[in-house]
Amino acid sequence: MLSSLLAKLADPQTMAALFAAFAAGATVLTLAMPLVEGNTLNKRMKAVANERERIRARERERMMKGQQKVSLRQEPKAYMKQIVHRFKLGDWLGTTTAKEKLVRAGFRGPQAEITFLFFRLVAPIGFLIFSLFYLFVIKDFGQPVMIRLGIAIGATFVGIKSPEIFLSNHTAKRQLSIRRAWPDALDLLLICVEAGMSIEGAFRRVSQEVGTQSVALAEELTLTTAELSYLQDRRVAYENLAHRTGLDSIKAVTTALIQAERYGTPLGTALRVLAQESRDMRMSEAEKKAAGLPPKLTVPMILFFLPVLFVVIMTPALIQVFGWR
Repeated sequence: MLSSLLAKLADPQTMAALFAAFAAGATVLTLAMPLVEGNTLNKRMKAVANERERIRARERERMMKGQQKVSLRQEPKAYMKQIVHRFKLGDWLGTTTAKEKLVRAGFRGPQAEITFLFFRLVAPIGFLIFSLFYLFVIKDFGQPVMIRLGIAIGATFVGIKSPEIFLSNHTAKRQLSIRRAWPDALDLLLICVEAGMSIEGAFRRVSQEVGTQSVALAEELTLTTAELSYLQDRRVAYENLAHRTGLDSIKAVTTALIQAERYGTPLGTALRVLAQESRDMRMSEAEKKAAGLPPKLTVPMILFFLPVLFVVIMTPALIQVFGWR
């Protein structure tokens, strides 16, 4: 039984069929995910509400002085926490920018850091074991031992980098969502400020309106509203917003808000200029992508369109020349 199973796994056609089935299943899951994932906005807003309660508890604890710090964040898994603390993964797998990357990807609290460190340990071990088992037990592909060991080492390196690659991709998607919705959010913020609303009320209102377009931006604005309500220095709340998003356009707006708080400069004029710049920047990015389409379409046209076009054009002529029936 085991030998027949290993023989099937060593068959290239079987492996190709398995990969094709996996790709088909992943495609179906990707298409069906938006239908079953539920209301993401409500979940993220609930998480932000928990973060706001945590800020309130922290500030109340700081004012009372002496009470033990209350944390309302979700605790990490017990087994992950034990492994991370037992092997001291934070000392030799943690990086100085890990927390910053996690925050920019939308993962906050000790649970995110513990999970990241845990998978930085488990992923390379899993890739190494799988590659060694496949290359030395199932099929060696006719390669010498040193080549197979090199492939296993390469798979281990991929396992080491896979958590960072996942984090970078998640951060890029989140920043793209925020960048697309930011000009509209800035227009709404300008309207709210010119209507006489306070900056806290403007942020709260904009977060409610922009949530259908970008959940990540609504979450960040809601968290900034909570920090503006509970932090003593409002400048810290603006700086935290720019730090969490990592976008230059948001940093420019937070700088204008800080200057307006410090020097009493008119906020409406600065927001109007920044909103126009954000719209122009979004238009320039769209034009840049449109200008880059012809080079990207060259290879697909050569590989897929031109052969079919030649077949359609040349086949009737060849039939007439050679008298094919």
